[in-house]
Amino acid sequence: MSSVVDWLRTSTPGLLVLCGIAIAVLLFVIIRIKLEPFIALLIVGLGLALAAGLPVSQIVGTAIKSGDSILETGFGGILGHIAVIIGLGTVLGAILERSGGAQALTARLLGVFGERGAPIAMGLLGLIFGIPVFFDIGIFVLAPLVYVAARQGGKSLVLYAMPMLAGLSMTHAFLPPHPGPVALGGLLEVNLGWLILMGFVCGIPGFIAAGLLWGSYIGKRVIVDVPEDFVNEADGGTTGSASKTDEQGGPHVSGGTAVTTARPRVITPPSVGTIGAIIAVPLILILGATFGTILLDEGRLLQVLTFFGTPAVALLIAVLIAFYVLGIRRGSTVQELSTLTGESLRPVGMLLLVVGAGAFFGKVISATGIGTALADTMSAAGLPIIVLAYIISCALRIAQGSATVAIVTTGGIVGPLVAAQDYSQVAVALIAMSIAAGSIILSHVNDGGFWIIAKFFNMTVKQTLQTWTVLETVLSVVSFAVAGVLFAIIA
Repeated sequence: MSSVVDWLRTSTPGLLVLCGIAIAVLLFVIIRIKLEPFIALLIVGLGLALAAGLPVSQIVGTAIKSGDSILETGFGGILGHIAVIIGLGTVLGAILERSGGAQALTARLLGVFGERGAPIAMGLLGLIFGIPVFFDIGIFVLAPLVYVAARQGGKSLVLYAMPMLAGLSMTHAFLPPHPGPVALGGLLEVNLGWLILMGFVCGIPGFIAAGLLWGSYIGKRVIVDVPEDFVNEADGGTTGSASKTDEQGGPHVSGGTAVTTARPRVITPPSVGTIGAIIAVPLILILGATFGTILLDEGRLLQVLTFFGTPAVALLIAVLIAFYVLGIRRGSTVQELSTLTGESLRPVGMLLLVVGAGAFFGKVISATGIGTALADTMSAAGLPIIVLAYIISCALRIAQGSATVAIVTTGGIVGPLVAAQDYSQVAVALIAMSIAAGSIILSHVNDGGFWIIAKFFNMTVKQTLQTWTVLETVLSVVSFAVAGVLFAIIA
């Protein structure tokens, strides 16, 4: 018995077996037992640490001092990086959503593209509005506008819905301040500016292939009418209700604003220029700091760019601008804005716990030597790290449905491998994009978002598989292909 235990703890095959068992147990308790991912990750991480023979003092510390333990450093390190960013991003999305910015963007885009180009307009609407607004809230806000466009165009609802969904999914998977990319920034220690840049570079081709090309093809073949009750809701009255679930499966852990059963109609939405400028402010500031670090010498200008381009500061500036321009200047009181902030932040707690538990799991992977064993095996097989990251993320996504769990678990496994190599920030950002791409592949019946989309867009299970499932797979594969080619060139 002791020889088997020694083999599991000290040999490369044994460590890989331990890792495989841990992931299998994790999937079992999430899928079969329906345990909350935060609790499941914590239990499996502690179990793996004990099974691998790590000292208790290293895992949880002592009764007197626990600050240096894997448990606390695993949680604390990542939460210190992402909590402020995700919180501010959530508030920014809430004020933009409540102000009526989506209606303003829709009117402008439909005016530019006309009736024939309405599907493209819907895609760009999802792409732009999806930057500050989380996926499920985006569906809730934009679906009525898609219904109106489909009714006016007289064609299948699928033709207009798929481009919009592709835009929302792309921004949610690849761009900060969405939880997945922000978590990967902390787990892989990569600058968010590079994540933004590589997110656009890898995600836009996927959006075009999945949303515009595939959406146009399948929208002419799967005919879905706009239901009368949805049309009535879109033309006036309330927008209905929506359950808060993670668009990538399971209980909602992706952040976002609170969903209410009724919202007053916005009479005078803000201008498109105002909305676009507010969305652009944090992106420009973060990218300015990133490129300033590369192009400028040490000095006052670089210090200014670095301060204002720190993601937390950049988002705080955008939130304050939004509060004034979209709130106070339009008649909202500070108390109303405070209430909106509190409502929007309520769903964020579970997300942070899931990401923290995933980071702890990754710390255990590193401390046990499993990361080194994976690196050795990968090197012997000639498998590039970016391919390994994509495969692991895909497998976890398909098995249990949640993109959040797929991202934080894969990031924890791959993080030590990335840290052991001398990769540039661009190369690490591309690895992060491969993980993000894998986390959205093959959305099916174990994904909460699958059912939300089927309900909102009046589709059967078969139609949702034909449209949404294929769209997510195309978006995943194309975006990963771009990341893989660029990684081969850069790394």
